[in-house]
Amino acid sequence: MSKRKASVIVDAATLKSRRLTAAGAENNATDTNHQGLPSNIFTPSLSGDIGLIESISLKNFMCHHSLGPVQFGPHVNFIVGNNGSGKSAILTGLIVGLGGKATMTNRGLSLKDFVKSGENTADVTVKLRNRGADAYKKDLYGDYIIIEQRISSDGSRTYKLKNKSGQLVSNKKEELIAVLDHFNIQLDNPVSILSQEMSKQFLHSKNESDKYKFFMKATLLEQMKRDYIHIKHTETITRQQVERQEESLKDLKQEFLQKKERYESLSSFSDLTETLENLKKNMAWCLVRDKEQSIEQLKEDIKKEEKNRKHEHNLQLCQSKLAETEKRLQVIKKRADGLREEQKSLREDNLTFKQQAKITNKAHKEQELVYFRALNKLKQTEREQNLLQEKINKARASERLINSKDAKRSKRRATLGDLKEQLAELQKTCSQLNEDIKKKQQALLKGKEEQDKLRVEAKTVQFAYESKMKRKNQLLASRSNKLKRFGDNVPDLIAAIDEAFAAGRFIKKPVGPIGACISMKDPSLAVAVECCLRSFMKAFCCDNYKDESVLQGLMSRFYPKGNRPQIIVSSFSDKLYNVHGRKACRPDYQTVLDTITATTPVILNSLVDMRGIETILIIKEKDKARKIMQRGRPPKNCREAFTAEGDQVFPNRYYTSEFSMAKYLSGDIEAEIQLLESEVENLKAQLSRFQLQVKSVTEDIESMESNLNNTIKTLKKTQASMNQVKASISELETATEEQSDDLTSLEEVAQENQQKVELEKQAVQEAKAELDKQRKSSEEADSKYSSVRDKIDQLVEEIEPLKDEQLKLETECVKHERNLKLLEKQLKTHRDNIQAMKSMLLEREEELQENIEKAKQISPERQPVTCSTKSIDAEITRLKKKLKVYESNHGEQEQVIREYAEALSLYKEKTNQVRDLRKFIDRLNIIMSDRQNRYKIMRRSLSVRCKLYFNNFLIKMNCCGSMIFDHNNETLSISVKPPGRDKDGASDMRSLSGGERSFSTVCFMLSLWEITESPFRCLDEFDVYMDMHNRRICLDLLLELSERQHLRQFIFITPLNTSNLPRTALIKIHHLGDPEREDRHTKDKDVQQV
Repeated sequence: MSKRKASVIVDAATLKSRRLTAAGAENNATDTNHQGLPSNIFTPSLSGDIGLIESISLKNFMCHHSLGPVQFGPHVNFIVGNNGSGKSAILTGLIVGLGGKATMTNRGLSLKDFVKSGENTADVTVKLRNRGADAYKKDLYGDYIIIEQRISSDGSRTYKLKNKSGQLVSNKKEELIAVLDHFNIQLDNPVSILSQEMSKQFLHSKNESDKYKFFMKATLLEQMKRDYIHIKHTETITRQQVERQEESLKDLKQEFLQKKERYESLSSFSDLTETLENLKKNMAWCLVRDKEQSIEQLKEDIKKEEKNRKHEHNLQLCQSKLAETEKRLQVIKKRADGLREEQKSLREDNLTFKQQAKITNKAHKEQELVYFRALNKLKQTEREQNLLQEKINKARASERLINSKDAKRSKRRATLGDLKEQLAELQKTCSQLNEDIKKKQQALLKGKEEQDKLRVEAKTVQFAYESKMKRKNQLLASRSNKLKRFGDNVPDLIAAIDEAFAAGRFIKKPVGPIGACISMKDPSLAVAVECCLRSFMKAFCCDNYKDESVLQGLMSRFYPKGNRPQIIVSSFSDKLYNVHGRKACRPDYQTVLDTITATTPVILNSLVDMRGIETILIIKEKDKARKIMQRGRPPKNCREAFTAEGDQVFPNRYYTSEFSMAKYLSGDIEAEIQLLESEVENLKAQLSRFQLQVKSVTEDIESMESNLNNTIKTLKKTQASMNQVKASISELETATEEQSDDLTSLEEVAQENQQKVELEKQAVQEAKAELDKQRKSSEEADSKYSSVRDKIDQLVEEIEPLKDEQLKLETECVKHERNLKLLEKQLKTHRDNIQAMKSMLLEREEELQENIEKAKQISPERQPVTCSTKSIDAEITRLKKKLKVYESNHGEQEQVIREYAEALSLYKEKTNQVRDLRKFIDRLNIIMSDRQNRYKIMRRSLSVRCKLYFNNFLIKMNCCGSMIFDHNNETLSISVKPPGRDKDGASDMRSLSGGERSFSTVCFMLSLWEITESPFRCLDEFDVYMDMHNRRICLDLLLELSERQHLRQFIFITPLNTSNLPRTALIKIHHLGDPEREDRHTKDKDVQQV
């Protein structure tokens, strides 16, 4: 039995002390026979420590919105109220609140029936006392245990167990059951809680068997009886199983005897087995011998390989050659660097001397100009002096020639006329020459313009030729490596990226070039896609700026600054962007995103971010592209479009493509190479034609420049002759005008001019000296400049062979380095081979040890082996076949042994099991007989005590009666003779009135209370069928019992008046107000009477 079921027995150990106290109180009380109880019958006494109900509170329970909290006293409590006020609801709430089932209350079939109509949940809160030495988890709960239950409208409920302070301790039902077990609270026992329905079913029933059942249920004898019946039934089943096992044991024994007979017949082929075992031992040690031989051979091979120094010798030889070549290369580089430094220094000197020469030449020319000006001024002054002297001579001779004056004047006039005619002819000739020069200069200018134009076109053709040749070489190289389409350095850059990523320098490996990672769905649109992407074809993608910085460092090895591929930094994603909302909408034309595929979504995502390829349409025909983009509203989300030829179309402008074929995305390399070869031939022919035209135009220009120079020389000569004629004319005109000049004034002017001539001569001499000085400086500067220039040319001539030698040595170094790497690889392979052989040796030695261990397990001592593994294996196979034939007739030896052992073990096990079960059943039978005897003794003892207490209660009320137990027929007969009916004799319960029957029922109930244990007693409407006299008597009995059992709590529910109860602190009366019929709400009104 469980603790809760066993603890109701009167002699329970856990309640022994409490029971002794109650018994002492009972003995004292029974000595007094009274007719009524005075008001001072109760004396203050101690109350119980655990299990008492402190309070109960109901919310939305049954038909009550809020009921309580009802604060119970520790002794006697009366709950009084009219029908519907909530008396029975409190009792039902107590059962449900302490975890009872709905069927235990006889008020409903399910918990959801207790939830007030229109509400979702109902709450029940019960507060239990937890004091004294027997308190339950005192340190955790304190003096009180608060049990809260919430019942949902779907029939489910939740538990909350809280301590004195209201803090949650547990929400498990197991904890509540443990609390109830500890407090000995039995919700299904009518001794603890007796409801109206239970009272009607058992106590008020006229059937004697119902009363007997009530007695059995209250004392838990019924539960003990059911347990004994179950044990007896289990014993019967077990006994039947044992009998079946005994039957099967006979068959098992027969099978065991058969296998034992087969086992005893195995000795006939033990010799064959022993021989086979010896062969297996020999075989194990033979394998050890073979493994040892292979290890020795492997050791010899390792020694042979270790002695082979050919690879190291070749490596050292190559290293020495490389070192010698690098040494020579360093010498050449050092010498070349020295010459370059000297050349750099000379170039700086060259610039300095060139500047100095320019300055000195300028100064020389300026001084030469000063000298010639002074010289011309001197000549002019001398000429004027000569003219004055002539005038003086003429004036002196004028007197002598006065007579011939008229004749000379006529002659002078005639000469002056001739000179004027000659001057007019010369002026005409000069005009013609100037006009001729102008025409020749214009023709020369046109020739030079044509020459410049032809040179520009030739350079354009030359550039196109070189570009096509470079593209052709890239395509030829891309036959073996596709990446060379994107530049000669791209494969090396990709290799460097792979090495850096392997070394862990990148967080995520960069992707690129983009053009190498994409392919065309429709090859005919390759030109359009390339024109759209342009510079992005060579771009690389990085996940973060750290990777971008590392990639920039790698690019600096292969590209000069400013000419590196573009790097796009964007977080890598394994999924393509969702561009559905911003993609260009035109079902009959594709976007650039639709026409290409990529090796990774990173490429397409980068192009979406940087170029917006989801918004660019490809429309093959030009006319349709113009019509769609420019003659109406462009498609939704479309910014631009490209034609198949690569033309770019915007809504308001149009750009023609410069490309005729795809450079990176074309699929047919051979066709592109053939096309490039054809274009290269055409460009080469054009370049030759332009070069011939330039040569012809250059020759014409040189001829025109020669003719122009000749014409200019002729013009200068003509101008000189014209100046002489003008001077002669001026002299003749001056002579005519100065005939009347005074001789004295002329002589004075001549003297002044003579002084002036002397000064001019001195100035000319000084200018001549300065001119000579400047000429000398200019010649020295020119000499220094020429000398430095010659040295620079000489250094250039010396550097050129050194460059060739350096290139040759660098090539040789690269060759040696390649050979060195190859030899290092061979040496590494050789060493790895030796290491692998050593590892193999270790493995074989380990295998040898394993084989030795296995061989020792088979044969601890080493067997001398002379035969080969093959012969031993053949002999083992022969013996196995022989044994197999034998086993096919007699059975396999191991199997026979195993089956015999299994049969023996199983037989012994089953025999022991049957024997143990038989002993257990016999022991159980003895125990059950003893238990049943004890059960009968306990049943008789409890029935006798119940009779005594029942008669005692009747005697106190001046009544007589009897209580007869028939345990065989399971009936309980109660007969009562009320006072004043002595002559009538005893009568059974059926002949009594309702009040008398209720009184007898109360006496029966009190008798049961005396022989059972519970921390509290609840009795619902016990006096509803009693008259006032019997009710008074019952109340006196109840209060007397409660005074004796002062450690227990009593809760009585009655609808009748309680005004005649004694006024004492141990009695607490709770008056429940009448229900409010309008709003269906109930209020709790507690009235305490002290």
